[in-house]
Amino acid sequence: MNWRVLPAFLKKDFLVDSSYIYSFGSNILYVAISMATFFFIDRLFGNRLVSHLEPFGVAFFSYVLLNLAFFNYVGTSLGGVAGRLSSERQMGTLEALLMTPTSMATFVLSMNLWNFCIATFDMVLYLLVGALVFGVDFSSVNLLSAGCILGLSVLAFSCLGTLDACFVLAFQRGSPVAWFAGSLLGLVGGVYVPVSVLPDWLQLVARLNPVTYAVEAMQRAVYHGASLRDVSPHATALALFVLLLIPVSYWTLTRAIRRAKINGSLTHY
Repeated sequence: MNWRVLPAFLKKDFLVDSSYIYSFGSNILYVAISMATFFFIDRLFGNRLVSHLEPFGVAFFSYVLLNLAFFNYVGTSLGGVAGRLSSERQMGTLEALLMTPTSMATFVLSMNLWNFCIATFDMVLYLLVGALVFGVDFSSVNLLSAGCILGLSVLAFSCLGTLDACFVLAFQRGSPVAWFAGSLLGLVGGVYVPVSVLPDWLQLVARLNPVTYAVEAMQRAVYHGASLRDVSPHATALALFVLLLIPVSYWTLTRAIRRAKINGSLTHY
C-alpha cells in the first residue's frame, strides 16, 4: 500500500467535484428530503412504538434515520469505484492511471477516498439534524461496537463495489451490481422496515444478507449501547462475508484490468 499517492488522488477528485457547485447543494437537499419524508410518515402513525420495533426500542423515525445514515455511508462503497472508473475513462486518464506502478489495493482505496469524505459529511449531517432538530437520542451509543460494525460493513460493500467496477471495465457500461445491492439488499436487509415485517420466505433470504446483520448490530450499538460481546454474532457473520468476498473481488478486478489492457478498451467509452 503506497500511502503517499492517496493525497494526490484526493486532491484531484476534490478539484473535479468542486467545479460542479450544484452537486453539493443537491446532496444536502437530498438528505433533508429523505429525513422529512420518513419523519412525516412516522407522524402519520402517531410516533408509536409498534410491535415490529419493540426489539429495537425506538420509534419508526429513529429506526430509519440511523439506517439511512449508516446505509448511505457504506453504500458509497458500491458505486464509488465504478463511477470513478467511468469518469476517468471519459476524461481519457484511466489508461495512464492503470499504467502507473500503483498496487491494486491502493488503486481501489484511492477511487473511493473522496466519496467517503462526502459520505462522512452526509452521515454527520443525518445524525446532527436528527439529534438537534428532531430530538433523536444518541446518548447511549457504544462507539467501539458501532465503529467495528461500520468498518466490517464498509469492507463487505467495498468488495461488492469492486465487482461492480469489474463489470464496467469488462462491458464498458453501467453495472447492475450497485443497483441490486443498493436497492434489493437494503429493502430485504431491514433498512427501511424491520425484517420481521417481511414474508417468512424473505426473512429467510434476509439471513443471507450482510445488511441484515449490520443494521441489527448498529441499532443495538447506538440505541442500547451494546458491547462488542453483545454484537459478536453479527460481527462474525459480517467478517465471514468479508473473508469470502475479498479474494473473489480482487481476483475478478485483476482479470478485468488485464483483459481491458489486452483489448485496448481502457480509452474507449
